[in-house]
Amino acid sequence: MIQRGTKADPILVFDKRGNLLRSWGAGDFTLPHSLRLDAKGNVWAVDAGSSRVIEYSPVGEKLLTISVEPVPDTGSPFRGITDVAFAPAGNVYITDGYGNARVLEYSANGKKLREWGHAGTASAEFHLPHAIQIASNGVVYVADRENGRIEKFDLNGKFLGTIDQLGRCYSLVLAHGALWASMSPMGQDPGSPGWLVKLDPKSGKIIGHVNVPDQRQGHAIDLLSPTDIVVTASQGLLLFSQR
Repeated sequence: MIQRGTKADPILVFDKRGNLLRSWGAGDFTLPHSLRLDAKGNVWAVDAGSSRVIEYSPVGEKLLTISVEPVPDTGSPFRGITDVAFAPAGNVYITDGYGNARVLEYSANGKKLREWGHAGTASAEFHLPHAIQIASNGVVYVADRENGRIEKFDLNGKFLGTIDQLGRCYSLVLAHGALWASMSPMGQDPGSPGWLVKLDPKSGKIIGHVNVPDQRQGHAIDLLSPTDIVVTASQGLLLFSQR
């Protein structure tokens, strides 16, 4: 998991019982935001303040840093990138949502290849792209947070469709044939109690959900197994089981 604060390492590794195994990353971040693992088990950590993503080995060795520019002055510490995902061939896709409104593609060694998107409410436009996932068939899912929807693209940025009439979408995870999203109501302040929603990734149909009962829960979501879902919850984690 990834955390904020000045007195501890930002990246923490726990076992399934909650025992801390190792930690690292002190001094590497301005505003830690999200964390993803690639197919090799390497750890990619997103800094929403400096607009950088850092790739580490599973034991914390720094392997690559991608700096995404320009970094606009938003008047807030949140001014950079939000999430990262990996295409089947190994390229890296980054959502740049705080201040910018776009998706960027990089090679596995950090060379910028393309970008698409700009601010707005129409198709292929964004109002804070906050999370990204890529299916094995190359469909790119982007959580367009403040537009309350998930947009779909191909790997070249061609718009494919929208899953709309959702809440404020924070995080996505695509696994075991389903697309999970954490979200809260659009008409309430960010961080309000909401839901974990299970979607059919092809049709966008909601096929299940659980309530997230308290404030500041569900900003990030992941699956520990096909039946066990973990979400961030303020200073800790919540585990939901579908068993």
